[in-house]
Amino acid sequence: ATKLLPLEVIDKSIGTRVWILMRGRTEIVGTLRGFDDFVNLVLDDAVEYAPDMRNGGQMVVTKLNSEILLNGNQIAAIIPDSNGPPDS
Repeated sequence: ATKLLPLEVIDKSIGTRVWILMRGRTEIVGTLRGFDDFVNLVLDDAVEYAPDMRNGGQMVVTKLNSEILLNGNQIAAIIPDSNGPPDS
């Protein structure tokens, strides 16, 4: 099997849906448009899944209707070619 560097995996995911696990419990699914060497990501058509601690931690789904920039320091994992959480 060929070895891929982490940034090569991200580069191959441009234009596809990715599932981002943020530090904490927030998850974001969107179309990857770009990134930099610090793994700051630009996403389109993003949806945020975040727990509502006032409601027993039930997940709240929020459609983000604009291009967004995610800080690479807050990203815990990136799952390429994914539509997000199984119950989404």
